[in-house]
Amino acid sequence: MRHRKRTIKLGRTSSHREAMFANLVSSFIMEKRVTTTLAKAKAARSMAEKMVTLGKRDSVDARRKVAAKLHYRKPSNHEKGDPTPITVLFGEIAPGFTERDGGYTRITKVGRRSSDSSEMAILEWVEYGSVTKKKKSKKKAPKAKAKVEKEEAAEVEEPEVEETPAAEETPEEAVSAEEAPAEEVAVEEAPAEDVASDEAK
Repeated sequence: MRHRKRTIKLGRTSSHREAMFANLVSSFIMEKRVTTTLAKAKAARSMAEKMVTLGKRDSVDARRKVAAKLHYRKPSNHEKGDPTPITVLFGEIAPGFTERDGGYTRITKVGRRSSDSSEMAILEWVEYGSVTKKKKSKKKAPKAKAKVEKEEAAEVEEPEVEETPAAEETPEEAVSAEEAPAEEVAVEEAPAEDVASDEAK
């Protein structure tokens, strides 16, 4: 009898299972969200939450335990400053859960896979909606900037159109423009005087 033996076998040997969970949780830490089968998501959830608990300690011992559990070895082509699962866990994810005492992950069912009809699920961090919102706002930012630039361009163009007639006029032209209507009035008055003199004759 297998009483009190809750290990999910998933049809794999223990070494294969540990390597699979290490890889899955590492991807989960780096990508903030993974889509996998429901059974794997439920099994990986406990390991991911234990990694966050270790990440909240932020000690050398905790970092070594996380590296051992995730089977992490620095790749040969790794450059200084590149993000790794350990730096992301201790630098971004764990500090975000300092006021939370567990329940760091969420599993959302997304239906069945078409190939073998396995039930699929999304595993994601509970409070990482802000990250996706930031990404969306970054995508929307260029559109907003484009609108602002168009408005600024319109504002810049409008004063130029208004200023061009004023800039072309010189003081002499302005004076002549004021005198022109007076001359027209004098011309109009002259024929009226001629008509009055004709009537007197």
